[in-house]
Amino acid sequence: MERKVGSSTVTAKEVKAALEKSTTLTAEEEKALRMRHGAGASSTRAPLPRAAGNNEELADELLVIEMQLMKAMRARAAQARATAPKATVAVPKAAANPTKDKIVRALRGKKK
Repeated sequence: MERKVGSSTVTAKEVKAALEKSTTLTAEEEKALRMRHGAGASSTRAPLPRAAGNNEELADELLVIEMQLMKAMRARAAQARATAPKATVAVPKAAANPTKDKIVRALRGKKK
């Protein structure tokens, strides 16, 4: 096998263009290449891949699970709002006593 002499630089644009054309890479491989070369996703508006793929039965099950989780999340948020403590009145801080502060700092220094 012959060694190449010289070097070349691969830009993020080149990697991005190559990844858009590629169909043989797995999701993990594509992610690794994008992270390594700083190539962003092809489109931020592109839909995310479906976890179920073409399996309609699995897609239905995932939809039911998602709906149950959303219902539970809303119920939990409503419960948290109902049990949230009411606003309390702020108590003004007592006037600072420089002598007391000096003693406290000295005692804290002795602990260490």
